[in-house]
Amino acid sequence: MIHAAQVGRLRVLLVDDEALARARLRTLLADCTAPGAHVLAEAANAVEALAALQSSHFDLVLLDIHMPGADGMALAHSIAALPLAPAVVFVTAHAEHAVQAFEINAADYLTKPVRLERLQQALQKVERLMLVQTATEPDLTQENLIIQDRGRTERIPLGEVVYLKAELKYITVRTAARSYVLDGSLAELEDKYARQFMRIHRNALVSRRAVRALVKHFDPEEGEGWAVRLNGVAESLAVSRRQLSAVREAIAR
Repeated sequence: MIHAAQVGRLRVLLVDDEALARARLRTLLADCTAPGAHVLAEAANAVEALAALQSSHFDLVLLDIHMPGADGMALAHSIAALPLAPAVVFVTAHAEHAVQAFEINAADYLTKPVRLERLQQALQKVERLMLVQTATEPDLTQENLIIQDRGRTERIPLGEVVYLKAELKYITVRTAARSYVLDGSLAELEDKYARQFMRIHRNALVSRRAVRALVKHFDPEEGEGWAVRLNGVAESLAVSRRQLSAVREAIAR
């Protein structure tokens, strides 16, 4: 699934084991317009690419096929399994893999040396796919969390939830009005509602729409760090070092 991000400036991950090839793509991308593209990260192999994909969100991966270790085809299969999978455009010197690439739903297949006009066409194709998905995705704000509270069953609209926090054997569901207790797994909620909530800590998910600011924070156990301020509640929630770059990127969008 291609994440329906803000159309107009694609967030790109370059994956190629040759530094010169990545540099050329950067130069070409800088010359592309409508949509523009911003290279957030580069990777020389599948391991580095997956690490980048786990720490940040990308709209597009420009992916070489022949690399040391797992090749581009294997990496593309791993990318397709991600909850918020970016589009994949193969960029390779080998044309014989084109059929296989489209069988795994690659958005496009470019052969080296890449021409600016052809790269521009690929970016436009990705943008069109994003627009189509935006038009067809269900509105998650109309979904509800079902809360069993003191013998009553309550429906809490997802759009009202500010954060979800794991507390021992239960999850605190916080809205601007009050808190609820929910039985369940934070990981399952993250997988199901990844478009609506982002992980900021091993024990907390926050509404992407509710994040107001990232601020310096002191924790008695972890020392100096960072926290997010959220619309609708007075408290701030700690951000783990592992999730810090993803949170910064989300606020900057």
